Amino acid sequence: MKSTHRLWRWLGLIFVLSFGCLGYLGYQIYLFAPPIPKQVVTADGDVLYTGEQIQLGQQAWMAAGGQQLGTVWGHGSYVAPDWSADWLHREAVTLQSLRTAEQQRAGTLSDSDKAAVAAGVRTEMRRNTYDDSNGTVTVTPARAQAIREVASHYEGLFGTDPKLAQLRDHYAMTEGTLPDKAHRQALTAFFFWSAWAATTDRPNEAGLSYTSNWPHEPLVGNTMSTSAAMWSMVSIILLLAGIAAMLWLHKGDSHEETAQVPKADPLLGAKATPSMKATRKYFFIVIALMLLQIGMGIVTAHYAVEGQSFFGLPLAQVLPYTVSRTVHTQIGIFWIATAWLATGLYVAPLLSGREPKLQKLGVDALFWALIVVVLGSTVTGWLGTLQHRGVDFSFWFGNQGLEFTSMGRFWQILLFVGLLFWVFLLGRALWPALKKPSETRGLIAMVFLSATCIGGFYASSLTWGQHTHYSMIEYWRWWLVHLWVEGFFEVFATAVVALIFTNLGLVRAASANRAIVAETIVFLFGGILGTLHHLYWTGTPTSVIAVGAVFSALEVVPLTLIGLEALQTYRRSKNVAWLGAYKWVIMSFVAVGFWNTVGAGLLGFAINPPASLYYVQGLNMTAAHGHAALFGVYGMLGIGLMLFCLRGLYDRALHADKFLKPAFWSLNIGLAMMVFMSLLPSGIYQAYHAITTGLWYARSPEVIHSKVMETFVWLRVPGDIVFAAGSVLLAVYAIHLLRRTSSKAAPVGAIPAAAER
Repeated sequence: MKSTHRLWRWLGLIFVLSFGCLGYLGYQIYLFAPPIPKQVVTADGDVLYTGEQIQLGQQAWMAAGGQQLGTVWGHGSYVAPDWSADWLHREAVTLQSLRTAEQQRAGTLSDSDKAAVAAGVRTEMRRNTYDDSNGTVTVTPARAQAIREVASHYEGLFGTDPKLAQLRDHYAMTEGTLPDKAHRQALTAFFFWSAWAATTDRPNEAGLSYTSNWPHEPLVGNTMSTSAAMWSMVSIILLLAGIAAMLWLHKGDSHEETAQVPKADPLLGAKATPSMKATRKYFFIVIALMLLQIGMGIVTAHYAVEGQSFFGLPLAQVLPYTVSRTVHTQIGIFWIATAWLATGLYVAPLLSGREPKLQKLGVDALFWALIVVVLGSTVTGWLGTLQHRGVDFSFWFGNQGLEFTSMGRFWQILLFVGLLFWVFLLGRALWPALKKPSETRGLIAMVFLSATCIGGFYASSLTWGQHTHYSMIEYWRWWLVHLWVEGFFEVFATAVVALIFTNLGLVRAASANRAIVAETIVFLFGGILGTLHHLYWTGTPTSVIAVGAVFSALEVVPLTLIGLEALQTYRRSKNVAWLGAYKWVIMSFVAVGFWNTVGAGLLGFAINPPASLYYVQGLNMTAAHGHAALFGVYGMLGIGLMLFCLRGLYDRALHADKFLKPAFWSLNIGLAMMVFMSLLPSGIYQAYHAITTGLWYARSPEVIHSKVMETFVWLRVPGDIVFAAGSVLLAVYAIHLLRRTSSKAAPVGAIPAAAER
């Protein structure tokens, strides 16, 4: 057996170097982020905004819904505008109108005069007037007038101006989103600053704004930068080279001896310990949360048509768009994470053959702690939004306004403590297996190390505060969303699946050991620094574009083979009769391979290169990738792990597998319909307008509520119905387990799979 020591050393080196580079680039982002001026003043000395107002405006926007109510610099929801792009366009149009009016008073304007006015506006808005010595940004009196006119629009929009009621409906905004006048004024300061950073030239970099000329806005000369185009070409070349190398290496290893599948189920006689049985309730909560997420997703999608109603019902009065979307995105993370956490607690005693003292008590305590966090954060977020509790309540207890990380800081701290407790429970149960030399010890070590990273790296959710610069909030937020969800959870789940297949005899332990370490190296090599592809346009230096483009392309490389490996696993299992009991577990893992290739790989790389993301950031192309990858990969993986654990927790005669086949196909077919009939084509339609006109137009009511886009929204309905039917069938399967459970405690895999048939 080949030693894996060298692979482990490579893994450690990649880990240290990658995080060192990520940390260094984070420091560069901190140094070169767009400055927050102490004052924005006119040439005559009138103060338009202060730095305190800009920071308060950031807090006010987040308290009003933040990234659940439109986007800033492209991150957030898709019904309301990108406020930075919207402000930028409105200010440029208003300033151009004012300059044109000045010229008209002097006489009739020729075409050359109009061109001169347009060029003058572009020059004026790109000129960086920030004075580092006194921290002021100076604007001309005409631009100050344009800023005031645009600000009045937003004050009315986030207030109660009846003239803007229809526009609020288009944006799925409730009346009086920000009741406090001072907060509305501060909000306009933040929107102005985000647009100013997106168009004014960086110091000593003429023609390149703080956001690398994002968004696309021809009126102010915001066009794709040379670095974005060049690094996109490099990323494509690296992707092709990486795939070729991976296929070559895969072919070279194809001669390796395959496992001899046992003639009977190796887990048939295993006994469920008290702590293993205590995980049952986790899985029923997983299904309940999944149903809640789907329900909130249906409501949220419908708001894209009616704005504040659900088939005529004024639902937004009690469940506004910002709340429904927050619940939809946050609960999705909760149920997937719960499935994986419960799987770890279930397999740990199974692998070690030992039940630590009071382990069941710990598993029960963790369950109720998670319930408190889920219910508490959801209820306080909902009440805080409805009752407009203000910026402090929103940050600490309500809705922080950050996509996927919206729960208040109090709940984040509790969840962090809960995750550390989970690592403790997992570690004490795995410790006997970690101490004992065995062929699977490397896999068990990978499970524990990745679990430790899951617990520890959630600390990144505690790194920003109420007054943290928005660029740095985005930097740390993507540590959590990308590295935590897409990174260490992926490694943890992959190691658990490898252990499951090893214990079932589908793969050899030695092969699985080498494969899991090698795959983790490849995945983290691209994945850690690939985090930066989320940060191209968030006020970061151009080095972020270079590193993010290169390594996000390498992220896709290992995904190209996952589908093939899943198919091989399925073929290997078809001719083994007793594996019929695990058919839908294995099929779920096959689906993970498919969606990894299509959702994470194909749809992910379609938007990751800078030249693509420059135009499609904040459009439904991102939503197509997000849905296919989040549910297709992580959701189906969670379902597969759940089905495996339930197979061992209940007598095999109790499982109503007749519901699993239609549930599996409904979930996957429904997801494909949702993505390819609605989200992807609507994203392509928006991308056309972003390229030809500008991002502001692709996110405007003229496009979002056009007949074409609303048709695409309605085309989600068939896919949503099929998808929801699959989740209901999964719930029916679970209910049958509860109703048919015998009073006698059942061992894991109590009767042969043949008895099912």
